[in-house]
Amino acid sequence: MTTDRRETTPALTPAGRAGVPWVAVVTFVVLACGLAWLAVLPLWLGEGLASPLATVFITLMMVTPALATVIVMGVFRTPGAPRARALGMAPLRPLGRFFLFLGIGLIAPIVVVVATIAVSAAFGLVELDLVEFSGFAAQISSASAGAPLPPIIVLVIVQIVAIPVGALVNSVLAFGEELGWRGWLHGALLPLGAWPTVLITGAVWGLWHAPVILLGYNFARPDGTGLAFMVGGCVAWGVLLGWLRLRSASLWPAVLAHGSLNAVGGLILVFVAVGETPDLAVVGPLGLVAWAIIAVMVVVIVAARQFRSGVVAPATSEAPR
Repeated sequence: MTTDRRETTPALTPAGRAGVPWVAVVTFVVLACGLAWLAVLPLWLGEGLASPLATVFITLMMVTPALATVIVMGVFRTPGAPRARALGMAPLRPLGRFFLFLGIGLIAPIVVVVATIAVSAAFGLVELDLVEFSGFAAQISSASAGAPLPPIIVLVIVQIVAIPVGALVNSVLAFGEELGWRGWLHGALLPLGAWPTVLITGAVWGLWHAPVILLGYNFARPDGTGLAFMVGGCVAWGVLLGWLRLRSASLWPAVLAHGSLNAVGGLILVFVAVGETPDLAVVGPLGLVAWAIIAVMVVVIVAARQFRSGVVAPATSEAPR
């Protein structure tokens, strides 16, 4: 179902006419992807993901969509509506809807990842140990270098209880991405309709990951197949995050959902049996099983006629602020 035109907040060209500012969009994509490659270039010139500074460079990469947003808004002066509203950063009302979708943004990635683990185990795609947590115990023991450790069940509980906190912490970094993807790019493409917007934004989001995926990040597939899995995963998750952006009329639920996904992404490693090396392209949060689970969720959302914008009135066309 496409977004009702009466409820859509249009992207504005510099002349103030509703439409996709394609020159600005192409510039944004080139900038975001180019800056991403620049941010992790030291990894390509050095030790790759084995570098002790890999986390630092990947963190810098997460800021590049926000930087591209600032540059494009400054050069092309789009969107022309009040920018905080056009990017989904304000207003934070109605409060009931805002907090409802924040809650959905926090919980939905946890539900998808837990369901992915359960379905993968049920179909024999991964072996779990939910009694002794032997795989997780082996990881912790290796990392501790023989230091005394609490009982493994205590560490598992800590991992699970810490997920909401991890989601909030990860949201700080996720904001750098979401300001670009579900903020600027989403708004710029929205005149195409809801479905083209979320699908194109998801595909760009996936391709943007190329500099680290081709180093073996996420799937340990440093080639085109790894990038294909990343694009597919980002398109799938992009539909959910794009729906949150549409339905809540706010950027923040998508930011929290992105942070929650990053926080819960490694949960499968807590439950695997010792000696098991899960294929994350199949059973991981961005893998094939997760795609199927997200597809079911999206079918339910569409069937419930909820795949629409939550904006109740068009944005006012004003000079850029």
